[in-house]
Amino acid sequence: MTRSTHSALADERNQQVEIYINGEFFARDEAKISVFDSGFLVGDGIWEGLRLHRGQFVFLDRHLDRLYAGARAVDLDIGPREGVVRALRTTVERNNMHDGVHARLMITRGNKRTPSQHPSNTVGGPNMVIIAEHKVADPEVASDGLVLFTATVRRPPPDTLDQRLNCHSKLHEVIALIQATKAGADEALMLDPTGAVATGNATNFFIVVDGSGPGAGPELWTSTGHYNLHGITRQVVLELARADGIPTYEKPFSLTDVYSATEAFATGTFGGLTPIQEVDGRHIGDGLYPGPVTARLQERYYQAVADDVARSAAANGAPSTEPGRRS
Repeated sequence: MTRSTHSALADERNQQVEIYINGEFFARDEAKISVFDSGFLVGDGIWEGLRLHRGQFVFLDRHLDRLYAGARAVDLDIGPREGVVRALRTTVERNNMHDGVHARLMITRGNKRTPSQHPSNTVGGPNMVIIAEHKVADPEVASDGLVLFTATVRRPPPDTLDQRLNCHSKLHEVIALIQATKAGADEALMLDPTGAVATGNATNFFIVVDGSGPGAGPELWTSTGHYNLHGITRQVVLELARADGIPTYEKPFSLTDVYSATEAFATGTFGGLTPIQEVDGRHIGDGLYPGPVTARLQERYYQAVADDVARSAAANGAPSTEPGRRS
């Protein structure tokens, strides 16, 4: 597999996992959805990616908040939160999963009577699919960093397709990724309609820059958030950096700022914080990956995951265990 923020170690157990579809379970090669499904026909659906760590879904409430905000935005009734949580837990229990798991939860508007955009042609309720797999991030990616290429495809503005929606309509991101890989990079960096840096094709993007003024330390910059998914890991990193005293800004910045940055990294639920070694042929920083600020925030993030797992275990009445370093 091409190197990316989603590169994972191979695990033969995934050939035996059972897939959740609307309350039933199917073998991997028998899991199917109708060709009349709204997501297949017109990309009409929302989704979340979640990590299972030491028997607990990490930052579950944050993921559910984003899922239900998206459902309200697209006028989709997906039922109570308890039902979604029950489906997630049933899926990992069915597959005897406890740790090092990535679950993809997808909900579409449901099947249509005929190929059409109109919601009134939907027959029955939404379709819910959960694919849980044993997935551990490739440690070489986290240690070596990734190469990015700035795509010509821009992130659309909120009045075209609000990028804060975690929806099934991802073709612009796929095209950006194809551009990047054909240029020899691992993933794409994408700009917003104004030309400012927005995000990666599948992750959020941060840079570390030297602060201004005598004795100023490093600053952490990321985009305004108007043209990218509000990632759960992105938000956690922002909170951790501010709590750690790192001057942190959500602001517009250009590729010129990126090329002169001392560090850069991407954030996502699966990979956590992934260092970036090169953007458009320019090496970032002094060749140390991860850089000192990135490494510091990685450690803070691992601890935040451990703390969240401990809180969830206590709330669910699960036995108390010492969480591992990495999620």
